[in-house]
Amino acid sequence: MKLEGEGKLLRIFIGEADRCDHKPLYEALVLKAKETGLAGVTVFRGIMGFGADSRFVHTAKILRLSEDLPVVVEIVDTNEKIDAFVAVTGEMLERAGSGGLITEEPVHVIRYAPGHKH
Repeated sequence: MKLEGEGKLLRIFIGEADRCDHKPLYEALVLKAKETGLAGVTVFRGIMGFGADSRFVHTAKILRLSEDLPVVVEIVDTNEKIDAFVAVTGEMLERAGSGGLITEEPVHVIRYAPGHKH
């Protein structure tokens, strides 16, 4: 797959405990992105944060372990593919009963290439 030039970065902010189809929502999003043929996905686990309800600050501090740390799913691909996946993402967040936050921003892809297998 060739991906160079202008594209979009899609960010999906959810909680680690959010679930969709009996699996973690972040995992369901990654599998759906792969199935859809998107260029790639990365999931980041946050160490502290809060969401729209602002009721709790979730933290990874040892004395206050949280089971619902913030998670960010990032996807970069062409404008068209990201636009199509936004609808899928919204539907999955609805099914999961997750509030979440979805953002997108333009990106300029300089290099996208598979690594060498040794």
